[in-house]
Amino acid sequence: MESQVRGGTRWKRFAVVMVPSVVATAAVGVGLAQGALAASFSVSGQDFKVTAQHLEGWGFAQYGGIDTGYSSTAGDEKTQHPVAISSFDRAEITKMCQSVKTRIPGIGTIYLRLDAGPNEKRKVKAKNLYIDVAQLDADATFTNIDIGVAVKDKSRGPEVKQGDSVLPGGFAQQAEKADLYNVEQTAWATTAGTFELSGLKMRLGTDPKMECY
Repeated sequence: MESQVRGGTRWKRFAVVMVPSVVATAAVGVGLAQGALAASFSVSGQDFKVTAQHLEGWGFAQYGGIDTGYSSTAGDEKTQHPVAISSFDRAEITKMCQSVKTRIPGIGTIYLRLDAGPNEKRKVKAKNLYIDVAQLDADATFTNIDIGVAVKDKSRGPEVKQGDSVLPGGFAQQAEKADLYNVEQTAWATTAGTFELSGLKMRLGTDPKMECY
């Protein structure tokens, strides 16, 4: 069934893209009032950018998976995308930024940006953190790393998230601790059992400079 078009805007597509962002933002506000929240950051399966000055994670595991969503160039068609699912029992993040770029027919390009964890004293803190990564650039240090374990044999990091499509073969890696510096990545989803977002700022606008990188 085609989306209803008014004034050149596909309102069904617009709602699919923007409503989860508004709901997520409201949830973040409620969670901040309580000190922590369970959170899932994804925009209708659309990819988005993430940066961090430092991500310090304990109980790290990574394995291959498949996400289904809209790419930035595929329009309204959903496609499958291979991802590296990085999971942490616990993580602390300094100067985290998440941004998503959405093209809306008849309106133009809209950017949504979230910033949190402004300094070492006010970090983003997460438990049972999962990040579905399509691209990553960073300086990394791993402590007691074990490369090539099978997904079913991994002993670190949270359990494979329910509903994840794991790539055949079961290859994975794990480490007691992971330190990632100067992180720039493209992700399809960020999910955490608990997120504490100190110094949260949200912006919505049309300036391309709003992207994290």
